[in-house]
Amino acid sequence: MPSLRATFPLLLATALAASPALAADAANGERIAKRWCAECHVVAPGQTSAKADAPPFATIAARNGTSVPLDKFLLNPHPKMPDMQLSRGEVADIVAYIATLKK
Repeated sequence: MPSLRATFPLLLATALAASPALAADAANGERIAKRWCAECHVVAPGQTSAKADAPPFATIAARNGTSVPLDKFLLNPHPKMPDMQLSRGEVADIVAYIATLKK
């Protein structure tokens, strides 16, 4: 009988392959954006104030894919943007929300 040490990598790989990938939650991304991003960006239709030099999320949605992927940018923000210590799941949710704004 094989030892646990020998079979653990196979068991782990099987468990990871069997578990469904978590889908990004755009509604949660909207909540996060309204809480953390709305001070600087227009994050939703109807929002009336934001900083002039921060692009609205709809603009980001329209140009997404033209430079650094949005998820990578949010995990390593530029100096003007605060590092909010977002988890990969939160970033995926925000990216999913921004994608809903694409026209």
